[in-house]
Amino acid sequence: MNRKLLGLIPFLIFTLLCVFLYQGLFGNPRELQTGRIGHTMPSFTLPDLMDSQKQWQNKDLLGEVYLLNVWGTWCPTCVAELSYLTELKEQGVKIVGLYYEQAYDPDFGDRFDINKLRVEVQTMLARTGNPYQFNILDLERTLALDLGVSGAPETFLVDKQGTILLHHTGDINQRVWRAKFAPKIMELTQ
Repeated sequence: MNRKLLGLIPFLIFTLLCVFLYQGLFGNPRELQTGRIGHTMPSFTLPDLMDSQKQWQNKDLLGEVYLLNVWGTWCPTCVAELSYLTELKEQGVKIVGLYYEQAYDPDFGDRFDINKLRVEVQTMLARTGNPYQFNILDLERTLALDLGVSGAPETFLVDKQGTILLHHTGDINQRVWRAKFAPKIMELTQ
């Protein structure tokens, strides 16, 4: 009897492995499972990217529907989506940038030059279009970690009460906008 049970163990392991691989093979990698959907934005107090004297808090964003777009000048996909995001801004969509600095790591003694970054950002946005009402600098990645950000670009749709309604990984383009974001925004404005 024990030999029969021992003989089933490899079969069970194989079956579980097949189920796991099947989900990975046919799952949508852009559908990020985040625990933040349906929850309010995490509390934060972070500086404005272009003006360190200005501090932004989550309460400053209440009262309007907006997109929170995680991006960086180092990210080619982020650069590619800037022109479309600028079109959306021209249509009245409020977009707040959350600048994600990939190269900085204080645990390794990295030095950070905010003035150099500001020049990079200004140059890029002048060239590609500036979709942002403002940019929040999350140098320590506290807000990004609280949101479950895995990289850039990522975009969150947040309602007037500060509740996260959507989380999209990857660029925002016309197809993604029409399929995911536009119907939700229409729902919120009716």
